[in-house]
Amino acid sequence: MSQASNIESVLVENRVFPPDARAQQGARISGMAAYDALCAEAAKDPDAFWARLARENLSWTRPFTRTLDESNAPFYQWFGDGELNASANCLDKHMGTPVEHKTAIVFEADDGSVTTISYRELLTRVSQFANALKAEGIQKGDRVIVYMPMTIEGVIAMQACARIGATHSVVFGGFSAKALQERIIDAGAVAVITANYQLRGGKELPLKAIVDDGIAMGGCESIKSVLVYERTLSDWKRVEGRDKTFTEALNASEGQDECVPEPVGAEHPLFILYTSGSTGKPKGVQHATGGYLLWAKLTMDWTFDLRPDDVFWCTADIGWITGHTYVAYGPLAAGATQVIFEGIPTFPHAGRFWQMIEKHKVSIFYTAPTAIRSLIKAAESDEKVHPKNWDLSSLRILGSVGEPINPEAWMWYHRNIGHEKCPIVDTFWQTETGGHVITPLPGATPLVPGSCTLPLPGIAAAIVDETGKDLPNGAGGMLVIKRPWPSMIRTIWNDPERFKKSYFPEEMGGTIYLAGDGAVRSEDRGYFRITGRIDDVLNVSGHRLGTMEIESALVAKTDLVAEAAVVGRPDDVTGEAVCAFVVLKRGRPTSDEESMKLAAELRAWVAKEIGPIAKPKDIRFGENLPKTRSGKIMRRLLRSIAKGEAITQDTSTLENPAILEQLGKAY
Repeated sequence: MSQASNIESVLVENRVFPPDARAQQGARISGMAAYDALCAEAAKDPDAFWARLARENLSWTRPFTRTLDESNAPFYQWFGDGELNASANCLDKHMGTPVEHKTAIVFEADDGSVTTISYRELLTRVSQFANALKAEGIQKGDRVIVYMPMTIEGVIAMQACARIGATHSVVFGGFSAKALQERIIDAGAVAVITANYQLRGGKELPLKAIVDDGIAMGGCESIKSVLVYERTLSDWKRVEGRDKTFTEALNASEGQDECVPEPVGAEHPLFILYTSGSTGKPKGVQHATGGYLLWAKLTMDWTFDLRPDDVFWCTADIGWITGHTYVAYGPLAAGATQVIFEGIPTFPHAGRFWQMIEKHKVSIFYTAPTAIRSLIKAAESDEKVHPKNWDLSSLRILGSVGEPINPEAWMWYHRNIGHEKCPIVDTFWQTETGGHVITPLPGATPLVPGSCTLPLPGIAAAIVDETGKDLPNGAGGMLVIKRPWPSMIRTIWNDPERFKKSYFPEEMGGTIYLAGDGAVRSEDRGYFRITGRIDDVLNVSGHRLGTMEIESALVAKTDLVAEAAVVGRPDDVTGEAVCAFVVLKRGRPTSDEESMKLAAELRAWVAKEIGPIAKPKDIRFGENLPKTRSGKIMRRLLRSIAKGEAITQDTSTLENPAILEQLGKAY
């Protein structure tokens, strides 16, 4: 952890954009005085603050009497003796209100066709599918893998699991059979909900075949059922006695339209979501029902200043935490109308997002800096896909998620998409935090490009050194949250020791949450700016990938690779790019042609082992890796090589300094 203590802040940003009158008027949190008042209430009596919000925002089948239990820190418990159901809080609570017949989801398919579903219709379909799960023998506490495309059915699958008290674990549809197998085994899942194919960019991509391959790898004996949504008409291979189509599963439960939601304890695991760790083994981040749902609902209201007539669009996939909190749960708990999109932003052209904003009159648009940067590039090279060709006047608020947004991209977003009228909420949060923790509020916070500004009320964020000592504004250090909050990670599934070590290190007292990111606060306003990961996790297109996981995948190519090291380097489009340094078993390639051929083979291998998102952008071959004489790989040196920097650090401890030249060329 020592490398974080000398983070230097080199970025100085002096531009400030105060909220305009339009954003402040009628805002849920209007003006900094209102924000300060909420922060003061939270600081004065945190338990009373959270209890009030939990009672006002959630429907409880058994009211809680205890707000926070700290007796087994850091395994904090929130609203522990209360009972509720997440699906009932997203659907049933709207019945008998004006929201009942409101559009819940506007679904735009890859081919542009549109389907809408109301809250009443969504409740019926979730109840029918929940009954189908029960008919399969799935019970409260069972784990279910969801491996689905971005469709209404994906959200129905998640909500149906929550309705019967089953814990879902969604796996991103771009992940490989091996990644799926590892997650099935770790979660001890009893069923997989999938589709025959997914449609992306005009192509049919298999999902069911990957599920079959994953299960065939072994160790998945816990799986009793595979339920298949037939997204396309293409054939798929059926395993008799195990596989059913959605239609068959619904028929088996006699298509009952009502399913009484199963009350669960507030601490009942709503879901496990696997995120890359630095040890090579994926971490199952476990979230609890009550605290998670409260924060999903509150942040919809606060961060996005949600209003009854808004059309909300979060472009994230349900396979990531953003798609959980701001697609599957938050918008529904808040009674919002939301857009769900199956395809990709560049098909059939790179103006697809802007076209959809115009078509659906989107008022709140929430996407990743990676998407913004790739669309800037497209707009600059082709006038036809520039956002000026579409009417974006329906937009009220813009959001950014997944990684820090660089000031240049922020300004382009502000001018070309927001027309200098829409506040940009640059949200900082993680899989582990459950929802936003540091973000501007559209009706209150003066904005500074590239800064996530200030913590939300009740979030005690700070920047400290390795001992947990507070650092002054202007000094870079480690981002921590000093007090528990309701939507925080509860544990790592099956690995409580790793949970404590990763997030609540003893060196800091064992009760302070370590985010794993470096940060700095501005000297004038105390605004937070995230400076990047302090561990060996890369952030590629907003997706956290463990370097160890990619290294493990490369070395698993046993016929070819002897050793591998992976680092990140800055990338204009993806934020960070994966750079792999590879030592082959048969010696270094002797020609560019051979190097390129081997690099292509290794990229394909990593895509198969982990998923396309993890494919190295650069591959460099050497006779060995730069190591100290004690055998430690000098990763700092590799980072400098990856960035194309001149080597200024001391290389006298290197075992073989000659290899630096070999590693100079990337393929």
